[in-house]
Amino acid sequence: MRAGLAVLLAAIACSTSPATAQNNSQDNAQDGSAVLFRNVRIFDGKNAALSGASSVLVRGGKIEKITTADVIAASQVIEGGGRVLMPGLIDAHWHAMLVRPTPMAALAGDIGYNNLLAASEATATLMRGFTTIRDMGGPTFGLKQAIDEDLVAGPRIYPSGAIITVTSGHGDFRQLSDLPRTIGGMLSRMERIGGSMVADSPDEVRVRAREQLMQGASQVKLTAGGGVASPFSPLDVSTFTEPELRAAVEAADNWGTYVATHAYTPVAIQRSIAAGVKCIEHGHLMDEASAKLIAEKGIWLSTQPFLDLAGAAALGPSEQDKMRQVVAGTDRVYALAKKYKIKTAFGTDVLFSKALADKQGAMVAALTRWYTPAEALAMATSTNAELLSLSGLRNPYPGKLGVVEEGALADLLLVDGNPLDNIKLVEDPAKNFLVIMKGGKVYKNSLVR
Repeated sequence: MRAGLAVLLAAIACSTSPATAQNNSQDNAQDGSAVLFRNVRIFDGKNAALSGASSVLVRGGKIEKITTADVIAASQVIEGGGRVLMPGLIDAHWHAMLVRPTPMAALAGDIGYNNLLAASEATATLMRGFTTIRDMGGPTFGLKQAIDEDLVAGPRIYPSGAIITVTSGHGDFRQLSDLPRTIGGMLSRMERIGGSMVADSPDEVRVRAREQLMQGASQVKLTAGGGVASPFSPLDVSTFTEPELRAAVEAADNWGTYVATHAYTPVAIQRSIAAGVKCIEHGHLMDEASAKLIAEKGIWLSTQPFLDLAGAAALGPSEQDKMRQVVAGTDRVYALAKKYKIKTAFGTDVLFSKALADKQGAMVAALTRWYTPAEALAMATSTNAELLSLSGLRNPYPGKLGVVEEGALADLLLVDGNPLDNIKLVEDPAKNFLVIMKGGKVYKNSLVR
């Protein structure tokens, strides 16, 4: 009897573990049926020139063959008509649970409703042509599982789980009435829902990092300095100590993955790198010495083209002032990234605004302030995919992303026009992305009448 119960409990545990959910992810089209894109010109995610007229055969969720041959057998044929086929877009800094709710609703609203809201936004994200996102903080594990099981249409999610912060740090959304904090005491609402976790010692950091990994995090996110959207964290402050950051790095390294830190200032950036962090998020207030250090150490910079105060209305006066400081640093961070040839990823970091999320593609186009259209599109596809691969064995979607080549995962967009000539095409995905495919499954086909 006891042996039978043990087997049953083991089966339940296996069926609900994050690893099992990842392994069972529905990359779709696994039944052997094939989809053929015929007569397309390919932007492969890397090269600035389009291919000649080609055919791309997709089977089993992957690109099986790219050829100039006229005829390939397939159960479904999409006539490209000479249009451009390109990889699905990737957003390296997204918050799936925090796009649509207000700050108060995200913290105090009904969890069930907030999850449904996030699911709706996930579908909208996919329909904007973003087939993959790296989620940099929030309780997205359930949403990811629902998408992987094809219960909800949405992008692939590389989840960080809860943001790990310090008392008063960026991500600490408690009220002053919640103080003093008792270590080991009652968790706050934001902690109970998995939005962020407060940790004020290396041991606490280690526990919180391991908890996120236990739930299926592909990377761990800490806030090494102040931020815009938090009420008690001036931009100039440095939060975690080096030993605290190093505890998270060690925990992530033990799991074969990495730590990314929210860091604007030179001190936050340099302390993160000293602790072994592999990716700096934002960096808008960095100086020349920090940029040189990032380049010399081969650290990734995941930054965002913040060019205006759009979305500031959702923030208080002090937060709006901090936002102005960040926007003022945007040109400089990209100039330094180019000067020192830093490995630079693209993200949007949209919070609390459906209207801003609808402009996700416009933020890709905004990169042409500093880069050519081909460089901007490569950053939002193959370069971002390189960053995602840092998760190593914790990668929930093993395989090549961000490219159109044989053997790559079939995340593809058929564009009505040439985005290398006119990158503004990505600003209107409803009109210009005629076909959207993720994992070999067609989620949109405007060519079918």
